[in-house]
Amino acid sequence: MIVARIAAGLLAVATLTTAAACSTSDEPAHAKVATTASASTRPSETFQPLLQRPLPDVQGKTFTSAVLDFAPGTRAMPHRHGQAFVYAYVLDGTVRSKVDDKPVTTYHQGENWVEQPGAHHVLTENTSQTKPAKLLVVFVSDTGDKLKVDDPSS
Repeated sequence: MIVARIAAGLLAVATLTTAAACSTSDEPAHAKVATTASASTRPSETFQPLLQRPLPDVQGKTFTSAVLDFAPGTRAMPHRHGQAFVYAYVLDGTVRSKVDDKPVTTYHQGENWVEQPGAHHVLTENTSQTKPAKLLVVFVSDTGDKLKVDDPSS
């Protein structure tokens, strides 16, 4: 059952990845980048890029997939993703999220959500103080834009 849920979420990513296969680079991005909240002692998520490719036939747009790891009790700083369209799928654990003025929603393994371009992601946190959580995140962004811009004042 769990494998089927993960497979369904990854099927969407595989479909988009196939569409991006015309890229000149076949190398996935393996660099592991930890994002940290400098003004906070609370740990932040770890961002691990999986694939980044320009979208063929869509001038100026890039497809990026990544895994976000949330240690127990981890909360991301409020942030935006510029003009990117974002798809998030919970691979493991439980994540609480709030986007714009929508209500806070809790997502469990196998559940997903989307964020529209320009959205303000006010809350993203692992609900567990003892177990990690993991998201698969897919961005369709303007080529060259930052995928996450922290907004510590919100």
